[in-house]
Amino acid sequence: MSAAPLPRVMADGPLAPAVLDLLAGEVEFVPWTSEPADDYRDVAAVYTYGHPHVGGALLDRLPSVRVVSNYGVGVDHIDLAAAARRKIPVGNTPGILDGATADMGFALLLASARRIVEGDHYARSAEFTVYDPGYMLGREVHSSTLGIIGMGRIGAQVAKRACGFDMRVLYHNRRRRADVEAALGVEYASLEQLLAAADYVMLCCPMTDETRGIINATTLGLMKPTATLVNIARGPVVDTQALYEALVERKIAAAALDVTDPEPLPRDHPLLQLPNVTIAPHLGSATVETRRKMAELSVANLRAGLAGQPLPHEIRAGG
Repeated sequence: MSAAPLPRVMADGPLAPAVLDLLAGEVEFVPWTSEPADDYRDVAAVYTYGHPHVGGALLDRLPSVRVVSNYGVGVDHIDLAAAARRKIPVGNTPGILDGATADMGFALLLASARRIVEGDHYARSAEFTVYDPGYMLGREVHSSTLGIIGMGRIGAQVAKRACGFDMRVLYHNRRRRADVEAALGVEYASLEQLLAAADYVMLCCPMTDETRGIINATTLGLMKPTATLVNIARGPVVDTQALYEALVERKIAAAALDVTDPEPLPRDHPLLQLPNVTIAPHLGSATVETRRKMAELSVANLRAGLAGQPLPHEIRAGG
């Protein structure tokens, strides 16, 4: 008797070795396509590794799909409402990348404040022949004011780290977090108050219709000319052109970005040429430990969905 065929899973890639190892012999991966042909009609699951768009039109071409599993916590590339209408559960990987992403946020903040990237380039160059104590001055982090936009799990982890630097922490969130205020001594502020007072503004909010473009020409104009913007959320929460203009015109001092819009930026984008921009290629959760946990949780969601069982970590529209 021949063995039953493995369930087919459409995934973008190349996938992490951990994912492939965990699912070896359990599923058959098929290449990602935005317009699946008839031979994809038996595909049983969708696995999103990067950020390919998953909407109603795609799901209608995959009538056998029983689950969408996302490698990561952010699901702005997945139409949750469209999946819900088709009774397809969507899983993500919450609660395991908060610390790593907060670490990255602080790494960017410190690197920008103390001009680490510029300093590295200078220290390696032929120009560095004499130590000049008045050259390449940065700004202090300790005892400054940090404004956090989005006080979820990651925002709370950022606030915890800020306490170690004796920073005053303001936060803006759609709901006040009395628990975080009590535990960490953070202060709630309106968006306008936060932007006006903060020396460093860190974006930790999810990507929603409400947060898209929350940092724009108007809100950038409220920030101090000595302030730094740090984005570890999603690229589209910032108006890229407005940010570029604010940096060129010195309306703000600097930006430190782990995410951009678009991502990646075109190689000739003028933002990449500015010395007061520190930029990373979306490394927020990119640690060996966190990536392994993300693989494990995303695979657990995939297995549960294929088996018709509740997902360990299901996310719903509005959730």
